Amino acid sequence: MSLKKIILNGLLVAGLCLAFFLLYRVFQKYSLDQIVQSVRSIPLSTFCIALLFAAASYLCLTCFDLLAIRSLGKSLPFRKIMLASFISLSLGHNIGFAGLSSGAFRYRYYSSWGLTAEDVAKIVLFCGVTVGLGLVTLGGLALTINPDDAARLLHTDAASTRIFGLLALIVPVVYSGLAFFIRGRLKLWRWSFQLPRFSIAVAQVCVGTTNFMLVSACLHQMLSTFGDVAFFRSVTAYVLANSAILATHVPGGLGVLEATVSYAVPQEASIGALIAFRCAYFFIPLALGTVLLLITEFVFRRSRGADEAAEESAQAQSV
Repeated sequence: MSLKKIILNGLLVAGLCLAFFLLYRVFQKYSLDQIVQSVRSIPLSTFCIALLFAAASYLCLTCFDLLAIRSLGKSLPFRKIMLASFISLSLGHNIGFAGLSSGAFRYRYYSSWGLTAEDVAKIVLFCGVTVGLGLVTLGGLALTINPDDAARLLHTDAASTRIFGLLALIVPVVYSGLAFFIRGRLKLWRWSFQLPRFSIAVAQVCVGTTNFMLVSACLHQMLSTFGDVAFFRSVTAYVLANSAILATHVPGGLGVLEATVSYAVPQEASIGALIAFRCAYFFIPLALGTVLLLITEFVFRRSRGADEAAEESAQAQSV
């Protein structure tokens, strides 16, 4: 086993241990009856609205891939991009190490449709940058608009928190400005980066931010069942939770998400709200993505078998 695999397996085991520990800390306060009752107290209409926000988020994530492919000067039907993106991310969000896991699924589909390994690597990098831009932008907005909650959580004063928020908002402005003025490769010491067109850079910021706002809205629907929580409190909670998930690479953010949201909004973060959010944004898409993966693999195998049979028939006729 190579050193890289040993490190990755070690990180996975450590992540799972952390997940189980955090889940134990979150769930130990509740009995099974309390958990069931908390989940049942969420109205079906509220859960359905949250599902719509989750679906809209996955549609936004599809636009990440669409923008990436356009930035490469390639063209694929939107239905194929949507299929590859949804399967890759619905599974990648739950597996952990989303960049690697979703990248493997993307390669499976995009390579079948004519893209090279280099193209797929650029798509994964582009989507990663879009995620970062969205998280930084929405985090900056949350710190600027709702500094009091963030200050309490981060143990700073509101004025300093607002300054951090304004500094964070400079990042998407600088990124868009570089795309506008440089219009090519950006060289930093030994590294160089191909910047997208200005229009695509702006679209990255907008779509990335919109995606995280939709996920926060999904979480807000669940939390609002158990208290009058302001939308930007939910945004602050989710931005902190997602930052912790990205830092720890725990599969599906298990435990990390629940613990962070419980810390950020302790009054509204009922166990029912946390379970319902995980079902709406993680488990239901995972089930759908798995079904679609099995169906497409069956279709790919049949198509490959038909192509091989046609090739053998053509060879036989030529002989």
